Amino acid sequence: MKIVLTGSLGNIGKPLAKLLVKAEHQVTVISSKVERVTEIESLGAVAAIGTIQNVEFLTETFKDADAIYLMEAWEGIGSLFDKDIDFLAEFKKIAQNYVTAVRQSGVKKIIHLSSIGAHSDQGSGSLLVHYHVEQILQMLPEDVSIKFMRPVGFFSNMYRWLPTIQSQGKIIQSYGGERKEPWVSPYDIAMTVADEMEKPFIGRTVHYIASDEVSPDEIASALGKAIGKPDLEWKVIPGEKLLDQMLSAGINEWIAKGMVAMQKAQGSGSLYEDFYASQPRFGKVRLEEFAKEFAQTYNKEN
Repeated sequence: MKIVLTGSLGNIGKPLAKLLVKAEHQVTVISSKVERVTEIESLGAVAAIGTIQNVEFLTETFKDADAIYLMEAWEGIGSLFDKDIDFLAEFKKIAQNYVTAVRQSGVKKIIHLSSIGAHSDQGSGSLLVHYHVEQILQMLPEDVSIKFMRPVGFFSNMYRWLPTIQSQGKIIQSYGGERKEPWVSPYDIAMTVADEMEKPFIGRTVHYIASDEVSPDEIASALGKAIGKPDLEWKVIPGEKLLDQMLSAGINEWIAKGMVAMQKAQGSGSLYEDFYASQPRFGKVRLEEFAKEFAQTYNKEN
């Protein structure tokens, strides 16, 4: 098949491109950076340089494709420290761009990288953007098949905790304890998407993706052991205090409030109600395996 991937060569895009090329698909990777061309071509894919904010570019790139992989990246919109960005509005604009480009190009098979929490417009914090994107994509004609992929929290998001681990020897969040929650590796996401490319596309379907199920206490123990800090603490602070810290650090107010609301839903388990109702199967990558990667990054910065 001729497959177009948005998202460049990120945590998911790079392994996904490799898997699809290995399966002998003709892969085009969209990237906004011309310096990515050599790396994309070294994988056996074709580089398309442009932005997902450009409808004409998207339409031309999607033409003749058998299937496309769509995603929206926070980084592609702007810095989380930019107080003037309306992230919800920007996500909606990108979704509308996708709808227009799909209509004009005639693509009939879509895999969309959405997120946990996209099933509802309530109680998911900043993940609300994914609910709205899914709703906009649902406006496409019925003959366009869409597989909505809803991964849970990425293991790679744990790298955001490095500053407080390094400076205070702690993971600081507004929830914690022994309640297990699902996490996912980008590698399992890539493998799932690659597998779904080979399967029939029928109507609109939802696929949850997870790798492991662990509690905050288990995460602190695994990461601490991997980095040589067996006493690494997962410290719980009030949501109001976490919000004040993020705002003081200059984080966009909507993002900060959304992250606190999301953590509240994580702590109560409400964020995962639809996930568990779907009886998902877990992937291959476990926390202990990711902890080894985490330790490599930690050691490079110390």
